[in-house]
Amino acid sequence: MNGTSDFPALLEGFFTDRLMRQLQVSPHTILSYRDTFRLLLHYAQGRLHKAPSDLTMPELDTPLIGAFLDHLEQERENSARSRNVRLAAIHSFFRYVALHAPQYSALAQRVLGMPNKRYTRRPVEFLTRVEVEALLAAPLLDNWTGRRDHAMLLLAVQTGLRAAELIGLRCQDIVLGPGAHVRCLGKGRKVRCTPLRKDTVTVMRRWLKERHGAPDDPVFPNARGTELSHDGLQYVLAKHLATARSHCPSLARKHITPHCLRHTLAMDLLQHGVGRSVLALWLGHESVETTAMYVHADLKLKELVQHPVNSLIK
Repeated sequence: MNGTSDFPALLEGFFTDRLMRQLQVSPHTILSYRDTFRLLLHYAQGRLHKAPSDLTMPELDTPLIGAFLDHLEQERENSARSRNVRLAAIHSFFRYVALHAPQYSALAQRVLGMPNKRYTRRPVEFLTRVEVEALLAAPLLDNWTGRRDHAMLLLAVQTGLRAAELIGLRCQDIVLGPGAHVRCLGKGRKVRCTPLRKDTVTVMRRWLKERHGAPDDPVFPNARGTELSHDGLQYVLAKHLATARSHCPSLARKHITPHCLRHTLAMDLLQHGVGRSVLALWLGHESVETTAMYVHADLKLKELVQHPVNSLIK
């Protein structure tokens, strides 16, 4: 390799060999990493006045990357958390570089030494039982879209699937009958199974019969029959939240995202005695420590609320 051509080759190898072949990361991770490098290359092009294909590894040193991260926060108004996500992708690339291009080991170590930015974690936002009921009652069941949305929101609240896991479900992943469960491909390409409640089984059986899809078809397709996008899921949630807020005013005070439905299930499990290790397995967390934020939120909640809440998972 030479200084004028090794960066494009290393970047291509990182995506095709490391991420896709060796680690077999999810499509969501691929898209996130792709977007990171698109942003970085666009920034480098403007700063160095060079086409991305002409960039060399020595030019991608800590001053440029540090300036890029500042650009994300100051010009693009990214949060510190989003900045750290971009830095994690860059770190992953430079770990690959250190292994496959040892002539850049010193450069890689400098970049890998760039720390994450500290930030104050937002309080865990989740829905109460009354708010969940208002949300699930919002979709109109007299049309296809409403029935799809109701089934999708119910499954999200009852299973705590990540947004990417929910929209990535295929018809063959919903197993009904005795031991009913949903099977999903989570982070790290790990398969996990989550049990389904009786009322969820009833709704999903009815929906899958209407959906009438092939085993590999998406459970919750868009109007064109293809997989719903993350933006599509966000739109569905926002649409029904607008309706639910008219019946449940407390929703107006909350910023609800698809991930908040996952928080809702996690908090409900915790409040009903599920241990942290089981909670980590249910949610597909690699580390039990990841569940700590729910424990802290639960302790704060118990200081304010003294009466029990009806369980979402019974």
